[in-house]
Amino acid sequence: MKNIVKSIICVLLLSQIGYAQKNTFNEDKLLERLEVLSSDKFEGRRTGEKGNDLARAYIINEFKNIGITGFNGSYEHSFDFEIRAGKFNAKNILAFIKGTEFPKKYIVISAHHDHLGKSGDKIYNGADDDASGVSALLAFAEYFMQNQPKHSVILAAFDAEELGLRGSKYFVDKMKDSDIVVNINMDMISRSAKNELYVVGTRYNKTLEEVVTSFKNPTDTKLLIGHDGTDGKQNWTYTSDHGPFHRSKIPFLYFGNEDHAAYHKTTDEFTDVTPNFYKKAVKIIISLFKDLDLKGL
Repeated sequence: MKNIVKSIICVLLLSQIGYAQKNTFNEDKLLERLEVLSSDKFEGRRTGEKGNDLARAYIINEFKNIGITGFNGSYEHSFDFEIRAGKFNAKNILAFIKGTEFPKKYIVISAHHDHLGKSGDKIYNGADDDASGVSALLAFAEYFMQNQPKHSVILAAFDAEELGLRGSKYFVDKMKDSDIVVNINMDMISRSAKNELYVVGTRYNKTLEEVVTSFKNPTDTKLLIGHDGTDGKQNWTYTSDHGPFHRSKIPFLYFGNEDHAAYHKTTDEFTDVTPNFYKKAVKIIISLFKDLDLKGL
């Protein structure tokens, strides 16, 4: 009898270990991809320039290696725009995971793959802004290979964020007849000396507020609601690619850390990110996604 009980306990423990493994991502690859994306090879990833093309090819290849397909048969989705600086051809990267229960309802998880490029021989590598968000998108892709979501998910690496949120504006307009449940946007999530991650968007949606306030944080990193126009701090409601979703009345959660001395400087380098904070930030965002996917809006 004792042997039978021991066998049952072993099976339960192994099943729990297996479940835990299914809810993880490769933390080493998270940091490795961040380092690659913020390397000099990509010359600051400025929209329309060679470095942006190289970075885009790298990201698409990573999606392929993980096993995630492109949206509507393609990873690259081109668009043109014109601003004072000139005419640009840009490309969003979109990957797709079909939902098991709500295949026609989309959760869009986003980051932006472009940055500021070069100035003379100085390179704006943008490790935190926003190679961190793109590497987190790839961590989500790893997670989805083991955990198919209830809602369909679009993993969006937007282009031309630094030129006026152009990629997300184009995407939202293109998807205006689709049922987008919520946008989860990640921009600057790898660097915090205070071990604090902010989430914006709960003030605009009661269900999101309930999901976030009841969230069981799996880490010791502080998740703070703020920077939403209610606390006297800089209002981040429209500062990144979640802005066009909000303008179109699509609920959003934006995750980011506070500006640091390297923001939009050539010193935004991989060597200065805070790895433990970054890994925990990604764990928090994936865990919150799971709550949203389960409950819906």
